[in-house]
Order: sequence, then structure tokens, then C-alpha cells
Amino acid sequence: MKRLMFAAALFSALPMLAQGAAWHEDLESALQEAKASHREVFVDIWAEWCPPCQRMRKEVFPTLQAQAALKKVVAASVMVEKKDRSPIPAGVAVDQKYGSGAYPTLVMLDEDGKLLRRHTGALDPAGLAKFISGK
Repeated sequence: MKRLMFAAALFSALPMLAQGAAWHEDLESALQEAKASHREVFVDIWAEWCPPCQRMRKEVFPTLQAQAALKKVVAASVMVEKKDRSPIPAGVAVDQKYGSGAYPTLVMLDEDGKLLRRHTGALDPAGLAKFISGK
């Protein structure tokens, strides 16, 4: 019974772990960390009202496969619009520079902020891992 309760507690905490301190909420701080650690940057460009974006946040990013891939890069979560569709200026700027205007848009950048690859639309955990690795 204790094991079952522990497993249930761990499973319910996974979304919080996935959205925890490992994620930057602005691109500049992510690029600073990437430069210092010589790693690529994964950027999730999303809107709060977007159902596929919410699915990625709740069902894909928390998975073990996604977490393993995300540990190899610096991750940034950049929201472009709130639920009421009001824009977030910093997010809009990132979307204009790297995005497609559709959500979610996932981008990989080198440590200097140069676009390496872009994907528009939700991915499953395996697709996300493949996108991050570039294979």
C-alpha cells in the first residue's frame, strides 16, 4: 500500500517537476546559460489558450523520455498570448523572430541564438526527443 501511495504521489508530481527550475521563462536567461554551458537551447513558444500547447505541458514534457532529452539542452518556455488572447510583448518578439505564428512552435537554437530547426505543432515524447536530438 505504501508503494502504491508513493507511486501515485510521484506520478502526480511529474508535471511540476517538468515545469520546475529547469525551465527558463525568458529567452535571454536561457541563452546566457547555454553560452556558459555550451549547450543548445530548446524553446517552447506557446499560448495559454492553445489546447495542443496544454497537452504538451501536461502530457509530453513530464514524461521520462522528454525529461531525458530536455536534460541535454537548456529549456525555455515562452508564452505569447494569455487565455484571453492578450499578447505578452516579450513572447511576441520571440515568436516574430523564431516562430511561425502558430502554436505550439518548438525551436532549437545554438548557444548564440541561431535557429537550428523549427517544428510547428504538438509532438509525442518520442517525436520531441527526436526533434531535440536533431535525428
